[in-house]
Amino acid sequence: MKSSKLSLAQRAISHKGFIRKIPDIFRMIKMWRKGSYPVKSIDIILPLLGVVYIISPIDLIPEVAVPVIGVLDDIAVLSLVIPKLIKEVNKFLLWEAEQKIHAGNIKIIDVDIIK
Repeated sequence: MKSSKLSLAQRAISHKGFIRKIPDIFRMIKMWRKGSYPVKSIDIILPLLGVVYIISPIDLIPEVAVPVIGVLDDIAVLSLVIPKLIKEVNKFLLWEAEQKIHAGNIKIIDVDIIK
């Protein structure tokens, strides 16, 4: 089974709901850069560096030289980066919703709590 780096990345991110959260990631980065969103810089920078590594054609272990291990390092980075980035985006979305509620932009009329 020979897979390209791009197809492996596509499969990994599609199962985690990553594609749907891309606009939220950009909004989170924008708010973080403005200083509005309080988060540790390392919690945003490390996952973004991992995504850049996956997208980049430069690898520590190239697929051409060592085909199986070259792909495994990309999969390892994906398995660490994507869940962390999605976790941070989910925290951001919660924070953003709380900000809208506190600002008075959203009125809650009726709520049912479902367990």
